[in-house]
Amino acid sequence: MSDHNHNIDITERFEFTSKEKMVLIGMMALGLICLVATYFMGGKDGELRFWTNFLHNSVFFTGIAFISMFLLAAKVLAYSGWHTVWKRLLEAKAQFLIFGLIFMGVILLGTKLEWHHLYHWAFPGITDPANKDCYDPIIAGKSGFLNTGFYALATFGFGLIWYLCVVLFRRLSLSEDKNGDESYSHHKKMKIVSAFFMPFGGFTSAALIWLWIMSIDSHWYSTMFAWYATASWLVSAVALLILTIIYLKSRGYFSYVSGEHLHDLGKYLFGFSVFWTYLWFSQFMLIWYANIGEETIYFDGRMTNYPVLFWGNLIMNFVLPLLILLRNDTKRKYGTLVLVCCITLFGHWVDFFQMIKPGALHTEHEYHEYACATHDHHDTKNDHGHHDHDDAKDGHHDKKGDDKHEHDTKSYEGHDKSHNSDGGHGEKQGSVGGDHGHHGHKFQMGFDIPGLLELGTFIGFLGLFFFVVFSSLAKAPLVPPNDPYLGESLHHHVGYGGGNMEGDHDHH
Repeated sequence: MSDHNHNIDITERFEFTSKEKMVLIGMMALGLICLVATYFMGGKDGELRFWTNFLHNSVFFTGIAFISMFLLAAKVLAYSGWHTVWKRLLEAKAQFLIFGLIFMGVILLGTKLEWHHLYHWAFPGITDPANKDCYDPIIAGKSGFLNTGFYALATFGFGLIWYLCVVLFRRLSLSEDKNGDESYSHHKKMKIVSAFFMPFGGFTSAALIWLWIMSIDSHWYSTMFAWYATASWLVSAVALLILTIIYLKSRGYFSYVSGEHLHDLGKYLFGFSVFWTYLWFSQFMLIWYANIGEETIYFDGRMTNYPVLFWGNLIMNFVLPLLILLRNDTKRKYGTLVLVCCITLFGHWVDFFQMIKPGALHTEHEYHEYACATHDHHDTKNDHGHHDHDDAKDGHHDKKGDDKHEHDTKSYEGHDKSHNSDGGHGEKQGSVGGDHGHHGHKFQMGFDIPGLLELGTFIGFLGLFFFVVFSSLAKAPLVPPNDPYLGESLHHHVGYGGGNMEGDHDHH
């Protein structure tokens, strides 16, 4: 295999400089300051804003780490070779997975100890049919899945198996650098790990997406949601991968990653953006057309009360990538690629913002009306000026509806009525379904759109993510010298006659 390596420095290693460390530590410090400020300075919904920001970024970056390993496994099983020269980046990004699981453990602990009320299904007594004031038949029907015990089992059971696959794959990859030979034994073992990880990760990630995000809107369901969220992770991961490669090339690394590689990654970004839009369309338009009441409540609230989020999401994540990347040569220009990657990375971060914030705000307001809330929270409810819980019971816990849709409609109508005079939360502020009204929604920073505190928190998590990535990159050669597909990757050619990237030179 050494005959492929004479044109490159197979000993090239990434140096994680002190300047880069200081910048990333500064980003992390900014994120921590913003989180603390959110908790103490966010007003009546400050605690909720803190927890939703924490959940939002934890899920977003954990998903990027997961999908990086998933993409790496797919490449190995598909006998792909062109990714070899940048596969170390996927290995490094997957290392963040353990941090993401720790963060999700904090969310779980907060759910168990009632530090937050992100999940409707976690309300005390809500699945107890003997407690007529608290019982919710829809959530009770899902209680075998929606409970803290399964949340813990899935998060740590499934998640730790993911991380075990990440660690095993990484060890095999590094061992191949030192001991790889013509038997390709290491690569064969990596195929076994990949063959296990892809189906296991595919099925279990859907369950975790349902638990972590979808169950915030506990009455709602969609068969497309797990696909949709995973596609959002995938586009984010590809955008971040391209940005990382371009940054490292600007520092003199990855000279052998040519315009051909970036051209194909640009096609990935384009193609997966269109795929994400297909799933957006399937989840939204088709169920809307079919008038499936239990599903349309999710979109009705977002279209009515959060139009900037709802339509801005589609513009950033479909319209702009389509228009910018449709031309072939735009995938070979650094400036264009950086622009569209920044748009899509931020756009899909906003996509997860939209998945989490409206439902969590609605759930928090439901808790203040909840008949079985603790005494302390009843005091909070009274301080906020909420109505007596009979309103909530009549609206939210109606057990006499003819079907689930009637129950949901009454639920949200009751919520709107009970918050009609609430100066703290705003009229109809938290509605995500049912009878919203078009004039009662009151703008709230950090929930209608991301504010400076949300952006600062995102920067902090991004700094931690890259600190992990760069630390991992510095521990191994950037070029896997004994990978069986290295030669193919070095001579990768897409057949496009437009030449190299701007400022790139042929190294072959």
